[in-house]
Amino acid sequence: MPVPHLVLIVDDEPATADSFELTLTSGGISNIIRCHDSRKAMNILAREPVDVVLLDLVMPHITGEELLEQIKASHSDVEALIITGIDTVDSAVNCMRLGAFDYLVKPVDENRLTSAVSRALEMRRLKRENTSLHNSFLSDALDHPEAFSHMVAQDPRMLRVFKYAEAVATSGQPVLITGESGTGKELIARALHALSAKDKPFVPVNVAGLDDTVFSDTLFGHLKGAFTGAQGARAGLVEQAAHGCLFLDEIGDLSPASQVKLLRLIQEREYLPLGADMPKPAEARVIAATHCDLEAASKNGLFRADLFYRLCIHHIRIPPLQERTDDIPLLIRHFVHKAAKALKREPLSVSPRLQARLAGYPFPGNVRELESMIFDAVSKCSGTTLTVNAFRERLNVGDALTRTNGFSNETMPFPDQLPTLAQMSDLLVEEAMRRSNGTQTVAARMLGISQPALSKRLKRMALESELPGAQT
Repeated sequence: MPVPHLVLIVDDEPATADSFELTLTSGGISNIIRCHDSRKAMNILAREPVDVVLLDLVMPHITGEELLEQIKASHSDVEALIITGIDTVDSAVNCMRLGAFDYLVKPVDENRLTSAVSRALEMRRLKRENTSLHNSFLSDALDHPEAFSHMVAQDPRMLRVFKYAEAVATSGQPVLITGESGTGKELIARALHALSAKDKPFVPVNVAGLDDTVFSDTLFGHLKGAFTGAQGARAGLVEQAAHGCLFLDEIGDLSPASQVKLLRLIQEREYLPLGADMPKPAEARVIAATHCDLEAASKNGLFRADLFYRLCIHHIRIPPLQERTDDIPLLIRHFVHKAAKALKREPLSVSPRLQARLAGYPFPGNVRELESMIFDAVSKCSGTTLTVNAFRERLNVGDALTRTNGFSNETMPFPDQLPTLAQMSDLLVEEAMRRSNGTQTVAARMLGISQPALSKRLKRMALESELPGAQT
């Protein structure tokens, strides 16, 4: 039997709450709880499955407008109706901007109140069904979604990464994972391991900066007396990872001599411990990761081409956070909860303005940067809501880097005859469309304009290109 929809009335005047409850009950909406102290409303929402909130605008302690902002930040699916005696355009516009479902002015007509709450409950039901369908789609798309439970993602790009990882997990061949720093390459490697050799060892090692001797000793081990100080034999990581996965992080920084040894390990499925005359069989699957463009490095002679082709039998590219902005709100909530728990604090809400500001931040450090920003902000936050102020220094630094990184008159080439501003504007639009593979939403974000503005500009450019003499 389905649980009845739950309506919360927040009003500091008991008589008014009585009237609203009686009206709703008469209209068939009877599952109602009341709150006469706005300071207690968020605690009720935290423990009760509230669907709709009736919110008085003028209350002591916390105003309805302030409470509305907190509700939409922490419980975005809950529909909120404002009921107030203040009939001003500014108040109504601001409440609707903050996410109110409707704005009713006292005295409220009984039919109007019942109708508004019924519509809000229907909207809540549709949202719940949409969430259920989304989860069902994810379960249908992935045979083993539990392998990716440690990754917070809903963006289609990431779901395609997960699906491909599932497809190649059991092949036993090497996998190359590429992506910018902080995108979660090791998390994907662990998912591959969970899908293919869950009960076997997963042995990670960062090979950046290892000279050839240390690399060989670390991976292949040594025999007693192999070098000065080798007083006993030691098994290397390849042996420790037998029948499981050996994860080599930052493979692009491997020295040329070590690249030869790794190629033998992958190609011949055997290795030679230091001091040994006979090779040992390699029984670990190799998963490698790098932020470098190994294909370009191999063409430039900086990375062995034969090793590159052996490593990338299966190639997984993880998109940067800037390309998967649908995941940012999910990640924000996840890291805020994680930080509050780690710092032994009560759960914090996130202001809508902060959500919007972070959605437009470039995140050069990707998910790792977002996590560190939130942990730092939560540790400094003295209230119950995270706002832009807690991030302002980090966001301003990021904006400055975005403005200056690679964009100066010393690094940008200019022709002898400078293009006009109009010509340069069109060139920027064309380049953004090229880089975004024709996706206007992504291109508009690159250019810092809205998608409708970009669409209008593209139509104007197309029209101008069709005019007589446009190509001359």
